[in-house]
Amino acid sequence: MDIPRIFNVMESAHRIHNPFTPDKFATLGAALRLQPGDQVLDLGSGSGEMLCTWARDHGVRGTGVDMSQLFSEQATLRAQELGVADRVRFIHDDAAGHVSDQQVDVAACVGATWIAGGVAGTVALLARSLRPGGIILIGEPYWRQLPPTEEIARGCLANATTDFLVLPELIGSFGRLGCDVVEMVLANQDGWDRYEAAKWLTMRRWLEAHPDDELAAEVRARLDTEPVRHATYTREYLGWGVFALMPRAGFGAAPT
Repeated sequence: MDIPRIFNVMESAHRIHNPFTPDKFATLGAALRLQPGDQVLDLGSGSGEMLCTWARDHGVRGTGVDMSQLFSEQATLRAQELGVADRVRFIHDDAAGHVSDQQVDVAACVGATWIAGGVAGTVALLARSLRPGGIILIGEPYWRQLPPTEEIARGCLANATTDFLVLPELIGSFGRLGCDVVEMVLANQDGWDRYEAAKWLTMRRWLEAHPDDELAAEVRARLDTEPVRHATYTREYLGWGVFALMPRAGFGAAPT
């Protein structure tokens, strides 16, 4: 079980596998008013930077689950590096359907809502692990400006303009799911640069070290096209943020 190998190659040097930068995770942790001993579940935890730095800075405890064996190993090493291995653990597993053995204070899926078929399914999944009064975190793209053509949407690696919402509509959608939006922290264009551009050097170094690998042609093609694609499309049209939600009374009840 693993993610497609191309992503392990492109993001092997990443500590954060989304457009957030370390200062954004620090801002988010402070905004959530995390307390020592708070329990955090992170589905699609990547290389563990959010959970590890929050354990260091706020004293939280928690568990991360990710399909990438490489990223899960990197997360465990990061916990050791930051001296928090006694407070956080990382599981190499499919996060789809994962429910915590005990209720947690924060249940997060920061950039992997595909694990439950989209935002609505992921909110419902995370709620199953959440204690009463706890917070759900959803990391999700949105349109900074609605692409005028489907070609531009595809340039942002979307299938269509309908794949994402503009920011006000995304925020409104959480209310329709039965949740209050209680905080948000948004990435910026520099964050997109750090996420996307870091792949280019990684790919170039990988190609130099693995010229005869069966994946070399695909990596070469991506290195040829990704810088222009990012500068033309993603950087201008696509936003990304983490939204803190608290379920309202009656959340999950069948409609009447």
